[in-house]
Amino acid sequence: MIEYSSQPHYLVAVDCIVFGFEDGRLKLLLVKRGLQPEINKWSLIGGFVGPEESTDDAAIRVLKKNTGLDGIYLEQFKVYGKPDRDPIERTLSVAYFALIDIQKYSNQLNTYYHAEWFPINESPQLIFDHDTMVADARKRLRYKAALHPVLFELLPKKFTLPQLQLLFEEVNHMKIDTGNFNRKMNSTGLLIRLQEKDKSSSKKGAYYFKLNHKRYESDFHLILNLIPGLKLDL
Repeated sequence: MIEYSSQPHYLVAVDCIVFGFEDGRLKLLLVKRGLQPEINKWSLIGGFVGPEESTDDAAIRVLKKNTGLDGIYLEQFKVYGKPDRDPIERTLSVAYFALIDIQKYSNQLNTYYHAEWFPINESPQLIFDHDTMVADARKRLRYKAALHPVLFELLPKKFTLPQLQLLFEEVNHMKIDTGNFNRKMNSTGLLIRLQEKDKSSSKKGAYYFKLNHKRYESDFHLILNLIPGLKLDL
């Protein structure tokens, strides 16, 4: 402790980038900041790490307190520590991204902090370095989605191929040929076709599918062939 006493002390915060998918759009959950500086401006969901909690525990607590969300996919991806990122005091921020099915968790969201969904490409300017965090989180999501079944956290348990294609297009920020996508996806064996159809868009309807988790765990690399020109460098 004697050796540490002369070292500078900093604040530690967590910030959560919450992604959702609705009506064919990748969305971002934002709140109005409740304290100075930048009070009432749009912000990521964040807060300070308590003296008796880990950063993971803090992220879970902050999400539940500010939005009501609990029990969702949450992953730490980067630490932000520029000396001037917070104008009040030197603060390190541990960033997490979260993935949720908007419809499944819509009843959990509270309105006290004015939590609101925005299409990812139409979100307002955010405070501090939060726009950079969102851009970095989107890159991380694209990387993870190529190697693990994380995108299915954004979908209901049963979904259609058009829904899945739109999600891949939104996350990877590119258009994908429908015929090639359907043919390649069906050939992977990663999906199980159900007998039900979604007829909300046409009389013919589109079959519902669900993820074959067992096959995905052994053959997750097959997803790489679905997205032409996909780059995994971060």
